Amino acid sequence: MRIAVLKERAPGENRVALTPETAKKFIALGATVAVEEGAGSGAAILDADYAQAGAEVVPAANAVKDADIVMGVQAPDVALLQGAKPGAWVAATFDPFRNRELVEAYAAAGYEALSMEFMPRITRAQSMDVLSSQSNLAGYKAVITAANEYGRAFPMMMTAAGTVQAAKVFVMGVGVAGLQAIATAKRLGAQVSATDVRSATKEQIQSLGAKAVFVEDVEGIEGEGSGGYATEMSEEYQKAQAELVSSHISKQDIVITTALIPGKPAPRLISDTQIATMKPGSVIFDLAVAQGGNVEGSSPDEAVEKHGVKIVGYSNTAGHLAADASALFARNLYNFLSAFWDEEAGKPVLDEEIGDAVRLTQGGKVVNEKLA
Repeated sequence: MRIAVLKERAPGENRVALTPETAKKFIALGATVAVEEGAGSGAAILDADYAQAGAEVVPAANAVKDADIVMGVQAPDVALLQGAKPGAWVAATFDPFRNRELVEAYAAAGYEALSMEFMPRITRAQSMDVLSSQSNLAGYKAVITAANEYGRAFPMMMTAAGTVQAAKVFVMGVGVAGLQAIATAKRLGAQVSATDVRSATKEQIQSLGAKAVFVEDVEGIEGEGSGGYATEMSEEYQKAQAELVSSHISKQDIVITTALIPGKPAPRLISDTQIATMKPGSVIFDLAVAQGGNVEGSSPDEAVEKHGVKIVGYSNTAGHLAADASALFARNLYNFLSAFWDEEAGKPVLDEEIGDAVRLTQGGKVVNEKLA
């Protein structure tokens, strides 16, 4: 069983799908591990660290030669996989709804694409969930970046010269990233409030010491999706929420937006009109900017100023914490493959519940029902 890891080719991608820690663990299972030269450089991992862990450190073509499994953060182009065994697995993030051509190319080439984004939200798969591990770091980074862009202090400070008031932070969307954003802003001393379309998150917000801002007594809410994800809201709820947000947002110093709907563009949460009501010097961090953005006028990897408000957002927020993000991503992959490791076969054998959920292609065809 040969496992290969390539250096990421996507612009600005500094993460890597394997660390020396997980390399050792795969080797302990009986696998041979090959890593492309320089694969870990963006995450502060030296080639010598991989070699010391027992991995082969070789050029890309040598790494994938006869590989049974190729692991990546972002799925590599099919051309980079030449030399891998027929039917080889590729475990990575594929963004399959937006990258259908890449999925089709994997099918045509005969590789078995395993999309880590499709990992089901079930208890036994929590340790394999790359979306959660990366979103956790992204929520933290969003607040730290917003604090850096904000021209004032976060905590209340009482000095001989007077009192500095605590910054007011509003988090929109309380999934994994949103909860971490709340916790981080609280640790920095901000006055934090948050909202979400899922009523079940109200207790989570309050448990972190933040104020829950929710639309009350409006029917037709469709915010509870499968697996804990949000879905689209009714028109009545959207209108009520827009009115509530407009009155609340004008009083905020920092706004963090995190809302995503799987398979669809990010929902618009903040309009230009609402931005205009905010105080000059306020900051909005749009965590969904790479999926179309929650904020009107936001642009990936670019600070945009509108009405005196600075709007920022990264196309790859977790990638700005490459060392920690790589460590967590690599553990997710190890937890996934090792959970199904068959000692007699000397390789992982996936079950139906998780295997069918993450498998995009098999036997030359696109087989995932979500892509039907």
